[in-house]
Amino acid sequence: MSVTLWDTNGSAVVQALIDERRSAGALASGLALSLVVVVDEARVREAEQAAMVAAAAHPCRLLIVIRHKVDADIRLDAEVQVGGRLGPTEAVIMRMYGRLALHAESVVLPLLAPDAPVVTWWHGAPPDQIATDALGVLANRRITDCAQAADPLAALGQRAADFLPGDTDLAWTRCTPWRALLAAGLDGADRPATGAVVEADEANPSAALIAGWLHARLGVPVHSDHHNETPGIARVQVEFGGDAGTTVSIERPAGKATAKVRGYDPWQLALARRDIGDLLAEELRRMDPDVAYAESLAAATGVTVTDEPGQRVLVWRDPAQAAGSR
Repeated sequence: MSVTLWDTNGSAVVQALIDERRSAGALASGLALSLVVVVDEARVREAEQAAMVAAAAHPCRLLIVIRHKVDADIRLDAEVQVGGRLGPTEAVIMRMYGRLALHAESVVLPLLAPDAPVVTWWHGAPPDQIATDALGVLANRRITDCAQAADPLAALGQRAADFLPGDTDLAWTRCTPWRALLAAGLDGADRPATGAVVEADEANPSAALIAGWLHARLGVPVHSDHHNETPGIARVQVEFGGDAGTTVSIERPAGKATAKVRGYDPWQLALARRDIGDLLAEELRRMDPDVAYAESLAAATGVTVTDEPGQRVLVWRDPAQAAGSR
């Protein structure tokens, strides 16, 4: 069930969604949240596929916002689906042209599921300052992905400087299997850790967050070994004191992980690389602030982050005015 509206307005989109929900009946009930996706035209298909995977685990109203050039004529094109090609969910795909793109919230707000939390996900380079995007200000949770920035480590530092509880990043989500396996390996240690090593390519924000997590949790220096042989994290090793020189090491040089503890035979581990849809689904499981992420982000970047709940206030930024001021 879907309908396409060309050169339309927000009221017509809302009415189309109401009509499609009425036709779908029970299919459109039980929404857990509203997921607002901000994406460029070139990556819409990727975002749709990821959101479809996440929505299968977390029934939501999916609102995809595609912003086009602000100097074009003002126009809104929308596609409304309830149980259509994106699976058993409600979805509105909106293409905004001209200065309407600067006021996307005016179309999105009436479409949010009532009495449900709002999550905004930027599929692309994260904004420098979330407060300049009203779609981030209105959200309870905000998901970015520093790995997609031109300079991932600089973007990670900006995320720390701009942090508020409720923020998270998919670079952190990619760390979850590593953190789980490391925590299991460290659980039986009978002496304190003395140091750690994280081996990954130089610009990997997930490796930086793993190093920050180890430093925050263990209070030990963490050395980073840089290489460009394989994508992602290749090895994490934690060293312990004592004459035996005990180490716990997890290696994934070529897609297969191996755990090594000195004095034992190595064993294989399940540590597959996950698609963005699986990462997004993991983040949608929680609506509370991620304290571990905040601590790891602070340790990784050296920037003090706040743990006090707060609400961003919209900072209006007009690209036309910015260009004229130069």
